[in-house]
Amino acid sequence: MEILGLDIGGSGIKGAPVDIVTGKLVSERIRIPTPEPSPPEQIAKILLDIVKHFRWTGPVGCGFPGVVNKGEIFTASNIDKKWLGTNATGLFSKTTGCEFVVINDADAAGIAEMEFGAGRDYSGVVFVITVGTGIGTALFSKRCLVPNTELGHLNMHGMIAERYSSDVARKKEDLSWKKWSRRFNEYLAEIERLFWPDLIIIGGGVSKKQPKFFQYLETKTKIVAAHLRNEAGMIGAAMATKYL
Repeated sequence: MEILGLDIGGSGIKGAPVDIVTGKLVSERIRIPTPEPSPPEQIAKILLDIVKHFRWTGPVGCGFPGVVNKGEIFTASNIDKKWLGTNATGLFSKTTGCEFVVINDADAAGIAEMEFGAGRDYSGVVFVITVGTGIGTALFSKRCLVPNTELGHLNMHGMIAERYSSDVARKKEDLSWKKWSRRFNEYLAEIERLFWPDLIIIGGGVSKKQPKFFQYLETKTKIVAAHLRNEAGMIGAAMATKYL
């Protein structure tokens, strides 16, 4: 069964049809830079362009960078504040003419990694942490998702964690990978202290740079790189149409 999977990120909006049985993209993805500012109507028009690109008329799963409850957006840390209170499911469905399911973007990536990626053989407490423009988290216990954890917003040094230890923070402050890893280790230690997970999966844009920083990570928990990398959000969003 094929579903169109969309992933709205702070820097780019990606989409591709996904075979939700195999977890594979069935055609080459399309990526459009996220505009600045990025109000709801403008993002909806970009999603319409992607739908038209694939001549899509069926169901669509979409990952969004914030807390999503029954299709409504409750937080917007790395995207336009006009999203707060927006019914994204209704807006996207009306704009494109397609049936939409909208979930948190890190939850989408986590669903994909648990089903087809690095977490497929684990049934304990698993964290999927996406590191890029911000820090997203997906928490699974016995393979069940606890949605909208948003633990990139933990307080660290008087600021939210993603302002201190995301990949964007590394770039803005021109940190070496070793120096940035010290910050990220602090964040991982806090996750361990609070949840004692059995496995931590590192995904998002930074997962492509694994050789540059994994050697500096210090955790009690087993830690691995995501297998699906930047495709995870699209795959998991498409899969969400089956579960939600």
